[in-house]
Amino acid sequence: MKKSHILKKTGRRAKLVLEDGSEYAGWSFGKARSQAGEVVFTTGMTGYLQSLTDPSFRGQILVSTYPLVGNYGVPVRTTGAGAGEPFFDDYGIPIHFESGHIQVSGFVVSELCDNPSHFASGSTLSAWLEKGNVPGLYGIDTRSLAKRLRERGVMRGKILVEGSRDITIDSGAVLNPVAAVSPNEVKTFQPKGKIPHTGKKHLKIALVDCGAKANIYRCLLARNVELVRLPWNYDAPGLDYDGLFLSNGPGDPKDCGKTIAMVRRAFGVGKPIFGICLGNQIMALAAGADTYKLPYGHRGQNQPCVETGASRCYITSQNHGYAVRNDTLPKGWEVWFTNANDGTIEGIRSTEYPFSAVQFHPEGCPGPRDTEFLIDRFIEQAAHYRIPSPRGAEVQI
Repeated sequence: MKKSHILKKTGRRAKLVLEDGSEYAGWSFGKARSQAGEVVFTTGMTGYLQSLTDPSFRGQILVSTYPLVGNYGVPVRTTGAGAGEPFFDDYGIPIHFESGHIQVSGFVVSELCDNPSHFASGSTLSAWLEKGNVPGLYGIDTRSLAKRLRERGVMRGKILVEGSRDITIDSGAVLNPVAAVSPNEVKTFQPKGKIPHTGKKHLKIALVDCGAKANIYRCLLARNVELVRLPWNYDAPGLDYDGLFLSNGPGDPKDCGKTIAMVRRAFGVGKPIFGICLGNQIMALAAGADTYKLPYGHRGQNQPCVETGASRCYITSQNHGYAVRNDTLPKGWEVWFTNANDGTIEGIRSTEYPFSAVQFHPEGCPGPRDTEFLIDRFIEQAAHYRIPSPRGAEVQI
């Protein structure tokens, strides 16, 4: 008989308890410890490596609606002092993950594969979570759980592992998750390729890192730009750049007052600005619009977004729990993309200046990347845009 790859339901019992009192009993994997967090779900069929290391999931217990997880393992080092650690490229960016370590507070799945089959696998999912001190729960009806979260909205919850101490649902709450995942220092990534076209210098792109996914770095550096990484609360006027890029990140955009103020100052300069996910919400707030929390958010790789005017529909990768309020965009701004499922704003742009942002991820990893051309569009704007009025010789952000 062929050996089953599905982990048998044995070991420590565990359960997920939601703030409405509902409970889902199963078995523990990963680190056998109790942990609390906001419970959210993702509809992606693959990409658990990227989701678990995505800074936008900081402080959340992630539920996978796809029934089988762990079948291709985890690509980490298998020998030496770095065993169990991720692989990095020449820039120091993790190759297979969206950050250098697991960001979620917990992981909930239906069926767990503990005998992965993939040439690059160096660890099981359970062993990787254990090394990262992150608890998992398997063997529950995740379809029923996702339906409850859709009907009631996302809730706080806790994974309780048999033999571990009990905790409160509010324990471990992250007050400012952006501050927890944003880098503390400015860092410059120099391009390694030849200068593109006939320009005299590389383009300089300033990236405001509020918890940027690694693939944002990969996509920008692949376009041979000089990349200057800025913390979320950067406050040192005088930085010169050709384009400003606002990254994704976790939590409520209204907690990012210093980032919003930075973007408002950049509006006064007039050079191209492009935002992704949290960057879309921050740009909207800086422009004078309002944001609100969605009942259960958009998380997965199958969200349809329609481009205004063109009537094209793109399938996009998303991970966010907040949106721009439809009727609050001020004069001089317009809706660029709309979610075909619920009509929420998926992108905004200025009608006068090269300021634009999208709620989805054009750099989506593992995909889809149908809208990656928007990054090329931003790079072209940064390369050729000239400020039409004398607003100052230096960029002051």
